[in-house]
Amino acid sequence: MARRQVYDASAIQALKGLEPVRRMPGMYTHTAHPLHVVQEVIDNAIDEALAGYGKRITVSVFKDGSVEVADEGRGIPVDMHRIEKKPAVEVAFSMLHAGGKFSKSGEGVYHISGGLHGVGVAVSNALSKRLEVSVFRDGQKHTLAFEGGELKQKLKSERAKDKRATGTVVRLWPDPKYFDSPGIPMAELEHLIRSKAYLLPGLTTVLRVEGKEERQWKYERGMAQYFEFMLAGRALVAPLFAGERMFDDRAAAEFSEIEPGEGAAWALGWVTEGETFADSHVNLIPTRSGGTHEAGFRSGIFDAVVAFMETRGLAQKGVKLIADDVWSRACFTLSARIVRTQFHGQTKEKLTTRHAAKLLEACVQDAFELWLNQHPDDGKKIVELAIEQAMNRLSRGKKVERKKSSGIATLPGKLVDCASGDVARNELFLVEGDSAGGSAKEARDKESQAILPLRGKVLNSMSKDSRTVLANKELQAIATAIGVDPHGAGDTPDLSGLRYGKVVVMTDADVDGGHIQALLLTFFFTHCPKLVETGHLYVAQPPLYKVEVPAQGKGKPAKRLYCLDDDELEEVLDQLKKEKVREGSWEISRFKGLGEMSPEQLWETTMNPDTRRLVRMQLDAARIKKARETFELLMDAGEAEGRRNWMREHWKTVEADV
Repeated sequence: MARRQVYDASAIQALKGLEPVRRMPGMYTHTAHPLHVVQEVIDNAIDEALAGYGKRITVSVFKDGSVEVADEGRGIPVDMHRIEKKPAVEVAFSMLHAGGKFSKSGEGVYHISGGLHGVGVAVSNALSKRLEVSVFRDGQKHTLAFEGGELKQKLKSERAKDKRATGTVVRLWPDPKYFDSPGIPMAELEHLIRSKAYLLPGLTTVLRVEGKEERQWKYERGMAQYFEFMLAGRALVAPLFAGERMFDDRAAAEFSEIEPGEGAAWALGWVTEGETFADSHVNLIPTRSGGTHEAGFRSGIFDAVVAFMETRGLAQKGVKLIADDVWSRACFTLSARIVRTQFHGQTKEKLTTRHAAKLLEACVQDAFELWLNQHPDDGKKIVELAIEQAMNRLSRGKKVERKKSSGIATLPGKLVDCASGDVARNELFLVEGDSAGGSAKEARDKESQAILPLRGKVLNSMSKDSRTVLANKELQAIATAIGVDPHGAGDTPDLSGLRYGKVVVMTDADVDGGHIQALLLTFFFTHCPKLVETGHLYVAQPPLYKVEVPAQGKGKPAKRLYCLDDDELEEVLDQLKKEKVREGSWEISRFKGLGEMSPEQLWETTMNPDTRRLVRMQLDAARIKKARETFELLMDAGEAEGRRNWMREHWKTVEADV
């Protein structure tokens, strides 16, 4: 008989300082290699340059595995922190959620920055064997050092050799035990450093690798030069469309959500052959997974193309252009400046700031429509290429029938299918309940969005074989609708019957919705891992709150705002106060479920490709294996003891509804 566990106060652990990062590094950074912990230090240096302090950033890579980042900024403050009773520089490197970028715009030392959570360099410190900091300011040189994230050498000050020198120098030795590979991919590091010079014209970035020749970059034409570098000599269909728009006080006043200093720079072109690229940044942080700024950029350019076509009578009968037709052969580089940034996850690879879409549309739509009308012949070439892509899409758009030995599988009766036969474009929403399903049916784009309402909670498919899974009515309906049979991690399933390019789990933001989401993800990760590996599975993020703001006099019409969670609600309310909206005049509603939303609200917040937020559940085969182990621990009926131990260890870092 297993020894009975005692659950009392002694079982409750409170992790201090940087211990949460060392216990669970994957929650704070990429663990494939140490590049991201180095990037956190580079981003701090970039924020100083972005704020107007310093014109040179030097990154040095040494043979002992260490990396040094030196800037010419103001230098991290070294005076005593009033509350923590430690030098401010020590607080920044040794405490999570401590930094200089939490202040609201206009109040703090950074108006625009890449920092958000205040955990960046603290994570770098936690995952390094040693980290040394030198700060130059006020004619003094201040140094301190950490080992294993803990203070090793207290702050020491001495007179600087150059009294005029200012800035911060950080040297860190990443600890290999936290990473799959101890080496930093040099090609990625070089691209990162080079891109900073493109994105901030006038900034010089330097890369020094011990034993190799120093390389440095400085560019004055910004995005246009960056695009030319990415294009690698290929010819464009039409001349490059490059531009920049930054909103000053007067221009920002026309838009309630846009703040002075926000805007974007871009370069855009179309190619007929070869790989395309979409390289975007926010406050000089690379957003590899795109986000709301990319969505707004794409929407503004597409609307401009459509308006140009209508004005010039270029539309072709029987061919309806969609955004993918315009963008399938487009290449662009984009750099957005945003005051109130929100990212999906600490690694900041995807922007979720809601007003960024409107900001980018305002930046590019009118500008590109004007450019097209000033260059009508070039505009016509872009339209002809888009129409060609549309015709190719339509020629491929044959209905996919899923055949079995007994004939053609009958699609589920509850499935409300879409009209398009273009698998890459089509989306299937798995919706909780008939009520939400009804709203989704009315809200959807009938051309490309299908709805499959689910009745109640599906079977927990962990440790179930394929026969048992297909015997369950709900899971059988999902498998049939998608067009892929259940399979294991080592199988090579036939995905040719796949009917939708995106399968979206869309459940309520409550306890039951979370449970249904967990059960559906268990099914996909366990019995359809190839769908996950190939990037077809997504999870929708519907808002939890709606804020109705009444009209505030002339020029300030009523508006409706949506908030994903409590943090976003707090930020929206702070912004309303800043805009001098009369406190208490707004009305806050909490959604009990998707079925409570009107079709218009559901479309705007959760289903519209330009404004919704989706999380892509894509993992490679190795990570799917690790994810499956986690699912087994959390979902398998025979793992109760393991779950208890896991909850004891992770209780402080996991949000759960009980």
